[in-house]
Amino acid sequence: MVKNKIKAFKKSNSFLKKESTALIIIDIQEKLLKVIPDNKDYLFKIKKIVDAAEILEIDIYITEQNPLKLGKTEPYILPSKDCNKFSKLTFSCISCKELIKRLNKKKTQDIIIVGIESHICVLQSSLDLLKAGFNVHIMADAIKSRHRIDHELALARLNNEGCLISTIETAIFELCKTSENKKFKDISQIIKRKN
Repeated sequence: MVKNKIKAFKKSNSFLKKESTALIIIDIQEKLLKVIPDNKDYLFKIKKIVDAAEILEIDIYITEQNPLKLGKTEPYILPSKDCNKFSKLTFSCISCKELIKRLNKKKTQDIIIVGIESHICVLQSSLDLLKAGFNVHIMADAIKSRHRIDHELALARLNNEGCLISTIETAIFELCKTSENKKFKDISQIIKRKN
């Protein structure tokens, strides 16, 4: 138990760096979204991280679980530019070989994870990405499950396994680094946005 705490403490010093970070949006699809509580506020938060990632020129990848049955990604959160979409039948995105290939080719070290559901696709994808050697940053306010207990236990497990638990706003400011960043004004507008 102490060993796990030490590991988590050491990893917690790993700040997000713009040049080695990617955002993965996991399965925010029409049919899955319908059963998620407070989904309007949830989508608003996802849109913030997507817009910030675009401004800061961070790679964005989207996975879709069985899109023929569960529908496409919610259009509201899609980036304004074309993005990389990967369909899957397994719950983990590690099966998306082309996604993993692109992450490695870009020398991605840190992955920001948002999506649904916390205890299924988010959890399995995150743990597999962690095993593959990536630092996995879970946005606690941007992953969801149908049931609160599933979400809470998934967060606890992800933390115990070595994922870094954070929030959208924390991640955005980490990536921005300084108010002297030439894109800070645009980032600030995203943070101040009300739904």
